[in-house]
Amino acid sequence: MEILRALIEWTTGWATTPYGGVALFAIAFAESSFFPVPPDVLLIPLALAKTSWALLFAAVATVGSLAGGILGYFIGDKGGRPLLQRFFKPEKVALVQGYYRRYDVWAVGIAGFTPIPYKLFSISAGAFGLDLKRFVLASIVGRGGRFFLVGLAILAFGEAVKAFLDEYFDIAVVAFAILFIGGFYAINLLARRGASRRGTVSRSSDSDRTPASMMED
Repeated sequence: MEILRALIEWTTGWATTPYGGVALFAIAFAESSFFPVPPDVLLIPLALAKTSWALLFAAVATVGSLAGGILGYFIGDKGGRPLLQRFFKPEKVALVQGYYRRYDVWAVGIAGFTPIPYKLFSISAGAFGLDLKRFVLASIVGRGGRFFLVGLAILAFGEAVKAFLDEYFDIAVVAFAILFIGGFYAINLLARRGASRRGTVSRSSDSDRTPASMMED
């Protein structure tokens, strides 16, 4: 908790420097592979400080996240399942695998609106052999949709949001961290319950395999 809060404070600190836009790109890129703090934490104060640039900052976050997602895809492509098993909890991998079985590569769009780390979706997409072009398109829709929603909300309600954060910024940061961590715990709980009900998933025959079914190997 303390480490996450320190990282969030470090991230938001870039909003007061001349390098905020560059930092936003770098953090969005890193968050798609390994960094634990979502770029929204920096996107929001940057957009509030210069409301007219809100959509530009959203675009920067989208491009950075997409570039990092492609890197994550190739990391997963090279590392395969052993990489997933080493760095991610089995229940999280099983949850994402279930999304991919149901929605194929468009499950990436779900990642933009859930507490599940995008890095898990990007790396697992490569590990499961999903189509790269469709992965990129789905990432643009999911990640871009998320960041541009934030930008549009700030354009519409910027002054009200800014007034609130000016007075309660520390509380908002702590609340965001608690919600972020709580989201992970909720996802883990749901994944464990789902795994206990599903048991062992039957494998598809080799004759009718698709990229989604290959994830079961």
